[in-house]
Amino acid sequence: MHPAPSLILFSSLTGLGLGLLAWLAVLGLASPPLWALGLVLAGAGFLASTRHLRRPSRAILAFTQWRTSWLSREAILAILALATLTLHGALLILRDQSPALLGALAAAIALTTVLATSMIYAQLRSVPRWHHWSTPALFLALGLAGGALLAAPRPVALAFLATALVLQLLHWHQGRTAFARAGSTLSTATGLKGEVRSFAPPHTGPNYLLREMVHVVARRRAAQLRLLTILLAFALPALLLVPDLRLLAAATHLAGVLCSRWLFFAEAEHTVGLYYGAR
Repeated sequence: MHPAPSLILFSSLTGLGLGLLAWLAVLGLASPPLWALGLVLAGAGFLASTRHLRRPSRAILAFTQWRTSWLSREAILAILALATLTLHGALLILRDQSPALLGALAAAIALTTVLATSMIYAQLRSVPRWHHWSTPALFLALGLAGGALLAAPRPVALAFLATALVLQLLHWHQGRTAFARAGSTLSTATGLKGEVRSFAPPHTGPNYLLREMVHVVARRRAAQLRLLTILLAFALPALLLVPDLRLLAAATHLAGVLCSRWLFFAEAEHTVGLYYGAR
């Protein structure tokens, strides 16, 4: 699929921001700079998501379909998460204390918001690479690992980095054969029996489906980005934790997550590509 910059920024920034805020809430840390950073990252991510809407003024409609839409659930959870996290953070900073139950609730809503974001993609059977339990697991692990780099004790941060790395490698591995395992072919896509071949593409010129759903990334470029992801998102942050350069470690990690998220979208194969000979 087409790797839209708005979606890459949205999913990466909100994951890091909410992950950081969840750690701050659970640990009860009264650090104004870290609370401000977490809220800015999460807020910037959610604002970036509106750039993918053709009419951003209608973003309010995203709150109305919570019964059936993970996007709608995510929008509602985001408001609840930012509200409870802001309240908990304000109490910690201004009064030096806040109910532990409020912190646990705020952290739980924040992580549920990250989960809802991941489910927007994991629910799609038409994109086999995403339709796997490793998608929500990876989103949560990356958010928690990034937040741990800034707020958690060093051994905890290293443990979450290692966990996120394992899930990242697993997600890449299962994604290589996901489309083949799904059994999607031009025959199943059209509902026709026997061997089906495309006589001509459905459209003679560029269109929305080709622009948004069909994207081909060179294998060499993908391999380079995977290596860059491992170095930036996991290896370098772990090394930077030794001299306790946490801000630099988190910034490097975020750069690696951006690479990972670009691949997440660019390598995703939508079944609509079958109609255009993309398989």
